[in-house]
Amino acid sequence: MQKKIYGELKIFSGTAHPGFGNKICDYLNIKLGKAELFKFSNDNTFVRILENIREKDVFIIQPASSPVNDNLMELLIFIDAARRASAGRISAVIPYFPYGRTDKKDQPRVPITARLVADLLTVSGADRILTLDLHAGQIQGFFNIPVDELTASSILANKLKSIMKKDKDYVVVATDLGGAKIAREIATILKTPIAIIDKARNDNSEKVMAHHLIGDVAGRDAFIVDDEIGTGGTIVSSFNVLKANFAKNIYCASTHGIFSNNAIRKLSDIDIKNYFITDSIPQDYTEYNKFKEVSVANLFGEAIKRIHEGSSVGELFNNNKNK
Repeated sequence: MQKKIYGELKIFSGTAHPGFGNKICDYLNIKLGKAELFKFSNDNTFVRILENIREKDVFIIQPASSPVNDNLMELLIFIDAARRASAGRISAVIPYFPYGRTDKKDQPRVPITARLVADLLTVSGADRILTLDLHAGQIQGFFNIPVDELTASSILANKLKSIMKKDKDYVVVATDLGGAKIAREIATILKTPIAIIDKARNDNSEKVMAHHLIGDVAGRDAFIVDDEIGTGGTIVSSFNVLKANFAKNIYCASTHGIFSNNAIRKLSDIDIKNYFITDSIPQDYTEYNKFKEVSVANLFGEAIKRIHEGSSVGELFNNNKNK
């Protein structure tokens, strides 16, 4: 079968995080595509693409951050508009994938919403998905279209490496068993041991009870790593466990900074030295100097370039690991 050649690369951004789209376009040295997006007085979302995209290779950037349902619906409508404008290929670039925690039936009579979102994206007309650090890797299998999952582990590891000192011992800490993979990846780059906190939730209240610590943190500086920070409860409980086990200075690195329910203020009040958070979700840290933004826009830009050219995205991961 002859390989299909797509037309010119076109990148558009929804209203959730236009600054991120501009960063990606700066990396690729192209202009962000023009589109008109607004809500009518009846709260219906309107999208109009203001340039010709017939047979073009279209990438639509939209993290489904708060307000999640509005931003997700805007993305679906944007994809449909591109499909009806005869785009050659449509890639949904979702730096933060919504409903990632609802990836299985863990209670009777509950939905698997992550699967529903996958179906919605596919039916709307997306030909492929580009995302970052899914909460559960199995979400890739919910799609019948290609999914490229990037990871911020090497970028966060390099940021943590820049603050390490030769005369100190360090340990990378996973906040639960599910986070052991990213912790191991970062620990491998930093050449440190890892520890894991045995965490449990009792109900749907988002409250966390942290139990046992697996590993040795006594006398070491600790790097707490997680794929996302929501209310901050997991980080606070992890911090308390580490302090109770005689860890010294504690830092935190996370891919997605959701920070709901005044989490930034709450996390600023505990004795964590710095938080390193990617720009997958727009946040304003002006009043909180503990929080440091780490950009993944170039990572996405390079992945988009490789997808457009038909080259390997997997090699991008290998290159980052070898740095």
